[in-house]
Amino acid sequence: MTRPTPRTFSHIGLSVPDLDRAVEFYRDVMGFYVIMEPTEIAQDDSDIGIMCDDVFGAGWGKFRIAHLSTADRIGFELFEFPENYQPENTLPYRQTGLFHFAIQDPDLEGLLAKIVAAGGKQRMPVRHYFPGEKPYRMVYVEDPFGIVFELYSHSYELTYSAGAYN
Repeated sequence: MTRPTPRTFSHIGLSVPDLDRAVEFYRDVMGFYVIMEPTEIAQDDSDIGIMCDDVFGAGWGKFRIAHLSTADRIGFELFEFPENYQPENTLPYRQTGLFHFAIQDPDLEGLLAKIVAAGGKQRMPVRHYFPGEKPYRMVYVEDPFGIVFELYSHSYELTYSAGAYN
């Protein structure tokens, strides 16, 4: 059996309660760059309106959206819907579907301090993989809106190819 060629990751979409604050956080704290400023999308007969009908169903009304990108060209699509609400559990790890993403920065502790200073949260102590042997570190955090993500000091491949759990 021939295995498929690995695909590349394009983007992730996040629903936020305040688009302008989210753009500011992901731009100024996380270092992402804005590729499309906040824009309002309304339900209508335009191509984007019809596409949103396909995705969200009838009656979605309107929302605001902005597009950002990471240094390695991964897109961050931020959505602000009028009826946005904070879920009771911001880390629904037992629920099928996405429950976190990860960002890599060699200065993990420096970025962690910036996230907390900007209103985010540190969810656990910084953990070291291979203590005393390799400098690989990780920590779970929340952005100021309660969206959970991980910080890694090194690449996913470096961290796990060496058997990080042994």
